[in-house]
Formats: sequence, structure tokens, C-alpha cells
Amino acid sequence: MLPTHCDTLISARWIITVEHDGEVLENHSVAIEKGHIVAILPTAAAAGIAADEHIDLGQQVLMPGLVNLHGHSSMTLLRGLADDKALMDWLNNHIWPAEGRHVRDDFVFDGSLLAMAEMIRCGTTTINDMYFFHGAVARAGLAAGMRTFVGCSILEFPTNYANNADDYISKALAERREYLGEELVTFTLAPHAPYTVSDDTFRKVVTLAEEEDMLIHCHIHETADEVEGGVREHHQRPLARLKALGLLTPRLIAAHMVHLSEEEVALAARHGLSIAHNPSSNMKLASGIAPVKALLDAGANVGLGTDGAASNNKLDMLAETRLAALLAKVGTGDPTAVPAATAIRMATLNGARALGLGERTGSVRVGKEADLIAIDLARVETAPAFDPVSHVVYAAGREQVSHVWVKGRPLLKAHRLVTLDEQDLLGRAEDWRNRILSH
Repeated sequence: MLPTHCDTLISARWIITVEHDGEVLENHSVAIEKGHIVAILPTAAAAGIAADEHIDLGQQVLMPGLVNLHGHSSMTLLRGLADDKALMDWLNNHIWPAEGRHVRDDFVFDGSLLAMAEMIRCGTTTINDMYFFHGAVARAGLAAGMRTFVGCSILEFPTNYANNADDYISKALAERREYLGEELVTFTLAPHAPYTVSDDTFRKVVTLAEEEDMLIHCHIHETADEVEGGVREHHQRPLARLKALGLLTPRLIAAHMVHLSEEEVALAARHGLSIAHNPSSNMKLASGIAPVKALLDAGANVGLGTDGAASNNKLDMLAETRLAALLAKVGTGDPTAVPAATAIRMATLNGARALGLGERTGSVRVGKEADLIAIDLARVETAPAFDPVSHVVYAAGREQVSHVWVKGRPLLKAHRLVTLDEQDLLGRAEDWRNRILSH
């Protein structure tokens, strides 16, 4: 039965539902009540619904919000600081020393706010983050209005945040307790990588994840050197080591997964873990091309991430979606690999499923929460529009994202940020630039 009233009625030329690959509803409207989609119907039939606000998008696409499955938000404040370096040189000689000098609560809060403003303007509604000073990330997410998964980094060595693995875990759980009940904030356990975390710590993470019902977020098989180093130190490849430790479960979001054998692809699919593919970061650091087509063909759940702005250098999920489709083609020699509809599903529903949100968000369906974005195709860059699915992936840019809603709440309206102050963020960024340059 159709509603007679709703909070918001959004009408668009096209709706990409992602419920079925390539499904497009033309000249349809979405009715939203209390943050949920209560009706999807032809716009001509929506005239009988009284709405507190009716938004006519004209020649635009309405689609699910993008899910950034792997990021380090506050590293926006290190954007461009040490470009064109190899991964371990970049980390050991540039990023980690800069973090040691500057990372604290205010750095993480300001950097996360800046990142979230950029992500919102790119159509991202959910971020799966990994960093330190977790309360600062949570506060930023609440201020921005984004769905924020706060990854609690765990390492064996000291940083500004903690002294050892047990200290990281203890502080993470304490900060998590402060935000229990916040609907848009979820804490995850984030052991950094197999080369920075011991067997004993991984075992503790697996036990805690089960006891506290938490997801696990970890960098895995990012570079060939990482894999070779794992073999030298542990006499087995990292993924095999993690399997023996019990880490390979549907709770695991494995970031990167670039260097995989056929057996490891099958292993990832069989154990139900999710992969966060980061095409721009993998290209910039020359890490390689992840076997995305093989993973998808095996039945693995593959989403997309930006990684941090220090290794990308932009947090643009539309760009990642395009690159994911293109890299799969050039990496396999198959122009049909990862078609546009699959790339959009990776950027939306697959990411939502990885985070346990697949029944709540990630597609446009009655009953789901209204995490939605609008992309304006009435531009010379996207004219003529034969296929909106193809255009979103291959032609549209982030400057064409006009509106963003999370659970029906507007975060971006007619290209303008609603929840965050752009000038304030620019001032904070400039202040941090001066502080960082002073060292």
C-alpha cells in the first residue's frame, strides 16, 4: 500500500537500484519517511503523496551512497607530503616519522573532518576507517553525519597512541564503550598487517572479535615484498599464517589482497572474507594489480576503498570505481572484465555487505535506510546519456555529485555541504600545513 505522506520525496530521471546489476528505473521517485525508503514508484504516480519536501532532480541519477571500504581519514593532513616513494621507504622514512611528531587527538579530529567533507562531496556515505585516537574519528563522523566504522589500529611497537599491542587493545575497547548505542558509529578491530602484528596478538584479536561481535580490518598481501618477508620469517605465506591463526572468517575485511595465488583466491572465497580493493593506492605505490576478476568469479565479496590521502592522493570513490573497471580489463586482457554494473555494485552493495549493512543500505529498495546520492548527468561531459550506469562509472566526475543523504538526512544539497563548514576546514588544514612544515 502506497503512503499518503512522507518526509522527503525525491524524483529523478534515472534510479540505479543496484538490486539487480544494471537495473535502471526511468522517471521514478523515492519516498522517504523517518530515514527509510517507504515507496519507489513512477513519478507520475507519486503526485498523490504529500511530502514535507519534494526534490526534483531533473536529469540526474539517484543511486545508493558509495561505501569506502578502506581508508585512513586523518591522513588527509599528510596529503602530498612524500610522493613517489616505495611503500616501505614511504612508511619508514616519511609517514611514520611525521605521524610521530604530529598525530594526537586534534590532528585526527581535524584530518578526519577534512576527509569526510571531501568524501561527502564525492558521494561517499560510509567510511571504514583505520587509525589512532579513535574517539576523535567517531566525533568527526558524528559531526559530518557519515556512517563511520572506526578501525582501532593494533601494532606491536609504540606510537603516540599506545605502547604495545595490549595497550592498543585496551584503549580501543575503552573508547568503544563511550560510543556504544551511536547508530552511525561502529568500532572494529584493526591489526595493522601480518608484518607488524604477532601470532599472539592475532589470536587475541580473533577471540575479542567473537566475544564482542566486532569486525576485523587488516592490510594483507599488499606488496610482493610483504609476502616474501612473511615466508622468510614464518616459513609460510601471510594468508596461510592467518588461516592457521583463525583470522579467515566473514568478519575479516582484507585490504589490498594484491598478490594472490589461485589457491589463495579460492581460500578467500571459501572462508567468506571481504576484500577492500584500492586501485589508486596500489597503482601509486606500484604494489600491483589485484586479481579482482578472479576473486569475483570465485564468489568472493569485493568492495572498493580509497586508502589514505597520503597514498592516493584523493578520496574519490567515483574515481576508484572507474579505475577498478579499467584495471581489471588491462590486468586480464579481457575488455568484458568488471563491467560498469559490477563496478557500481562493488562501490555500494558489496561494501555494505562487508560491513554487515547489506540488509540496511547499499541498494535502493523499499525498507532500506535512505543512504542515497544524486549525480547530475546534464553536463557537456556526460552528454548524451545513453546508459546512466556506464556514464556513472566511465564518464561522470565527483564535481557532478549534487546531493548526498544518510538515512534521509541531507549532508550535501545542491553541491553545498550541509553538516560541515568548508571555510573552517580550510583554515584548520592551513594551520596543520604550517605546523608540519615547521619541522
